Amino acid sequence: MRTATRLLGIGTLVLGTAVATVAVLGPLVLNVLRYRTSPTSLNQIIGADAAALTVVVPVTILAGVLALRGHPAAPALALAPSIFVVYTYTQLILGNEYLSLPGNVERFFPLLLAVFILAGVIALRAWRAPSPVTSATADRTAGVLLLVIAAFVVLGLHLPNYLDAMRDHPTTIGYLSSPTAFWLVKFMDLGIVVPAAVTVGVGALQRRPWARKPVHALLGAYTLIGASVAGMAITMEARHDPDASAVTAIGASLLAVLLAGVTAALYRPLFRRPVPDLRPAPIQLEESTA
Repeated sequence: MRTATRLLGIGTLVLGTAVATVAVLGPLVLNVLRYRTSPTSLNQIIGADAAALTVVVPVTILAGVLALRGHPAAPALALAPSIFVVYTYTQLILGNEYLSLPGNVERFFPLLLAVFILAGVIALRAWRAPSPVTSATADRTAGVLLLVIAAFVVLGLHLPNYLDAMRDHPTTIGYLSSPTAFWLVKFMDLGIVVPAAVTVGVGALQRRPWARKPVHALLGAYTLIGASVAGMAITMEARHDPDASAVTAIGASLLAVLLAGVTAALYRPLFRRPVPDLRPAPIQLEESTA
């Protein structure tokens, strides 16, 4: 167990370093890694990279340090950034317009793929840890929040521009400029994020034992994804992107703050030290051998 925990810690620290490296190489800092996508999608990547450096990387490094120290909260905490990376790097790899827009992202495919695989391995390893114990209040709060996330993703993020895409002459800039990324995000959010949030949310409301671990994993990952989405929306608004929406930026930011607060409360019991039993040990009388 000590070796496995140490490997989890080392792997998580490497993951945090790798995520920071990709963010620095991208358009936010060095612009050495150039994605083959539209200016609107580049603004989103810049916002996501900013959130990665300020939120995702510190959480990942913290999880790695806790794992090296053998802290029981480490596996549950490591699930969040590992699932986040699997989700976002799928889009970074597959969401490019490889044959129609300039860039060099294919040269960094081995790096992006390696980070994706490492995150998947960490998620599988962290998933093997025992399920955390939760209270009835925490389960109900988490269940409601997961259902709110599902509703926001469907109604707030995807339904308006999906209806526009169904028109004979769509006007959404994101769809017209980056159709691959547009449909990939639609597929992942509506085919994975929403069903998972609804299923686990209902399970948490019913206090099903199987929902305890997914609740921690999903809320942790969605908190990081929420920070990333908020970073995207804020960056697009700040850079006067034609597809920017102040309503989306405000809504995403409020949801990210709400997610962070609930997730912190959900994870807090994992960091509490057990209260030592100060009662005197019972006196055992030796039986007579006579």
